[in-house]
Amino acid sequence: TCPSPPLGLCPKQLVSGGERWYRAFILLITFLIYTCYHMSRKPISVVKSRLHRNCSEVIQPLNSTHSLNDTTWCNWAPFDKSNYKELLGAVDNAFLVAYAIGMFISGIFGERLPLRYYLTAGMLLSGLFTSLFGLGYFWNIHVLWYFVLVQIFNGLVQTTGWPAVVSCVGNWFGKGKRGLIMGIWNSHTSVGNILGSLLAGVWVDQQWGLSFVVPGVITAIMGIITFFFLIEYPEDVDCAPPQHHGNPEESQDHPEDPANGPHCNKESSLESAVTCSKDASAQPTAISFFGALRIPGVVEFSLCLLFAKLVSYTFLYWLPLYISNVVHFTAKEAGDLSTLFDVGGIIGGILAGLISDYINGRATTCCVMLILAAPMMFLYNHVGQNGIGISIVMLLICGALVNGPYALITTAVSADLGTHKSLKGNAKALSTVTAIIDGTGSIGAALGPLLAGLISPTGWNNVFYMLIAADVLACLLLCRLVYKEILAWKSSLGRDRG
Repeated sequence: TCPSPPLGLCPKQLVSGGERWYRAFILLITFLIYTCYHMSRKPISVVKSRLHRNCSEVIQPLNSTHSLNDTTWCNWAPFDKSNYKELLGAVDNAFLVAYAIGMFISGIFGERLPLRYYLTAGMLLSGLFTSLFGLGYFWNIHVLWYFVLVQIFNGLVQTTGWPAVVSCVGNWFGKGKRGLIMGIWNSHTSVGNILGSLLAGVWVDQQWGLSFVVPGVITAIMGIITFFFLIEYPEDVDCAPPQHHGNPEESQDHPEDPANGPHCNKESSLESAVTCSKDASAQPTAISFFGALRIPGVVEFSLCLLFAKLVSYTFLYWLPLYISNVVHFTAKEAGDLSTLFDVGGIIGGILAGLISDYINGRATTCCVMLILAAPMMFLYNHVGQNGIGISIVMLLICGALVNGPYALITTAVSADLGTHKSLKGNAKALSTVTAIIDGTGSIGAALGPLLAGLISPTGWNNVFYMLIAADVLACLLLCRLVYKEILAWKSSLGRDRG
């Protein structure tokens, strides 16, 4: 018997419209889901400047009882003290560390629970904890532990999003065009960041609590929409399941390769003619954590993402301050210019997916982009600030080369490994594999900004040397997989000539 579809859809009425409609709908709804997740994370970076600022530049209200010499009257306690940077850093790290730890657990739950229920609960809780941070303004809360605890719980529940949405998209799309599709789809992170910044900016100078409450409410509403409309599997609506692998000959020749040869069958699963129904009695069992680690390529890509995400998140948290300090732009100008790094990231993610689909080499694509990123970061630090035109171009290039591998690993690579042929058709590992890879990467996301904060007092050059070293390490970790992909290409060329 097939599981009941979401309440908002009638499969018998829609299936005649074709599978393309369903797949387009799944891409759209999962795009909106993770856009909301990222939108709810962004307000803290915007509100930081409101929690502590130079009060001598702010006009006191007529009924104010503060002394004219009081330079902290407009700040929000406990962030009104001289160690406010450390306190704000503690709030950031509370979220990032909780997210990194929770990600390893999240995938295990994600593949054992219905994705629709799991995402719904995660979005409702994410909306709740995001709003609770903002309600601290209206409840006049001035104790650090409240904000830290809210961030810890928010970091934990935010881990429900990524493994679930990647698993859902992987259920619907085969390997043929997966890199390009997920490269475009992965732009939801940048779209969410932009929306979160815009929404937070509306209220940051008046009632900054609304900068959190409004995104939180929107996220919760999207959770309700997810409950009624998300379709987990093509079989739920009598659609064809995707084709995850190439021809059988390649599977026998290269049983350990994360990718098949470059001349394998690349037909999209959109044209797959196979239809089946899910039989509850024949459902594959969920894979264990250590079982997922034994899938070829999981460990290498996980460690690579740790260093790649370290670089990406350091730019995310520190680039505006770097631009402001080095070029002496205002905070708004530095923030606007730094968004070009995200724009480059969107371009890089799409290019990485397109190229990796064409050559059928995920590891090679990542490695080449990482190799190119190292000298570009060096050049940006030394000549990127010589003019606004140079700065714009180099930010776009650096964003593409840094975020391209990061986007590819967290999307197409995770989906590839979660449906690896060594699993013999058991795609239940997809959520756990995604959680392991992104969880390991999240450790780097927490370490990068922390290390940058410790190193930056010694000079920005040292921060960039740290980023370049991390970039090189990420590349070296993929050498074994690159070698295997080269062997697969040579074998495929030999068969073609034969």
